[in-house]
Amino acid sequence: MSLSVAVVGGLHAAARTAAVDRLLAEVPGSVVLHHDLATAAAGTVVRTVRDRDGIVSTGETPLVNDCACCALREDLVPELRRLADAGTVRLAVVELWDSVEPKAMAEVIASGGLAVTSVITAVDPALVLPYLGNGDDLAEAGLAAAATDQRTVADTFARQLEYAPVLAVADSPEADDEDRELLAQLHPTARRIPIGRGGPAGGRRGPLSEAALAGFDVEAAAAAQHPACALLPQEADDHGVATLVWHRRRPFHPERLYAALEDLTCAAARSRGRFWLADKPDTLLHWDAAGGALCVESAGPWLAALPDAAWEMVPPVRRAAAATDWHPEHGDCCNHLVFTSPGLDRDGLAGLLESCLLTDAEYTAGRDSWRKLPPAFDTLLEV
Repeated sequence: MSLSVAVVGGLHAAARTAAVDRLLAEVPGSVVLHHDLATAAAGTVVRTVRDRDGIVSTGETPLVNDCACCALREDLVPELRRLADAGTVRLAVVELWDSVEPKAMAEVIASGGLAVTSVITAVDPALVLPYLGNGDDLAEAGLAAAATDQRTVADTFARQLEYAPVLAVADSPEADDEDRELLAQLHPTARRIPIGRGGPAGGRRGPLSEAALAGFDVEAAAAAQHPACALLPQEADDHGVATLVWHRRRPFHPERLYAALEDLTCAAARSRGRFWLADKPDTLLHWDAAGGALCVESAGPWLAALPDAAWEMVPPVRRAAAATDWHPEHGDCCNHLVFTSPGLDRDGLAGLLESCLLTDAEYTAGRDSWRKLPPAFDTLLEV
């Protein structure tokens, strides 16, 4: 019997537990592995393996380099291999601890030669907006995975949500149409599977267990997170929630954009995409905002800035994404930002973004002139 591995994560612990319990009930011969990082302060990580009847085994693994997630990586693959060699388990459900992100774990499991068949994030719709708006550090919330963990609740939740192709959606009496619409617009391509009370009985498979065994492409999932080729949400406006897609072929003026960052960051519950700064015309910059905080990072050069010979080293998915959006003068250089939020002021936001672009005179002055503009983002980019 070959072993399938499904990764189930998410900061919404009750929803995550409900999803895991549903999988145990529906897939005969399934087990759940969970590493509890809450004990990391005591120097260990506790591993629990359970099936539908209860706990099968428990164990402890020491911290690695004072990092609970590192300990998880060191212990998880050998444990999964043991289950695979035993040949008695059909599905191993890796239930991630609250703030562990599924991308890293899926890649660790796949690199160990194991078959990741699904990544599922469990979500309570009523908690989506509160978590996206929570700019607290994970450490303040008691959810840090290491002493050096500088992530926030909001950005961690956003990545958990957007990486998974399947969302297990809890039956939440507190959720309303706006909550469900926000979830739909944040990740419109995800398959959303309800995990309400009840479900298939007698080990019959339901939609969630079918999804857990469907298959998962780790490399494609990683490429889909790169700002150059991420599949971003489309324009939408329903149930009080709106998504603005803003796409322009003219670079931002660095000082004007920097001065507007606070207003832009706070304008939406979630915003992301790629952008183009005039003083760094060859650099693709990643925009990633949630919880009132913005992360800006360099994602390397635009393809238009690379010599032809270097294109062979670029993943095909990125070349294909650039080809669909290629401009005869600027190639793939552009601003492509997406803002999603209840009560979004689309016109005001679009106007503010437009005001940050180069003026006609600045634009026609050309790239040599652009490069001489004040480097307002150097500190933010840690140049």
